[in-house]
Amino acid sequence: MTTPPPTPPAPPPAAGAPKSRVVAGILGILLGGLGIHNFYLGYNKKAVLQIIVTFVTCGIGSIWGLVEGILILVKNPSFLTDANGVPLTD
Repeated sequence: MTTPPPTPPAPPPAAGAPKSRVVAGILGILLGGLGIHNFYLGYNKKAVLQIIVTFVTCGIGSIWGLVEGILILVKNPSFLTDANGVPLTD
């Protein structure tokens, strides 16, 4: 009796898939205090820090996310790529 050959592992998710600038900006404006836009862009440590700052400051820290959302939408040079260096699409 022969055993079937092992199945190859699934390919890793496409890290190079471009993210949308509009989606990231809207997430930053609406849910920026929870760092959702940074999770979307792959900046997980920064997103967790935003959550902590928002809770510690009783919501005042959510201004940080609002400002980042606006900067993403106006194409500030600091916000042109995601965490993997892939440029954001329009």
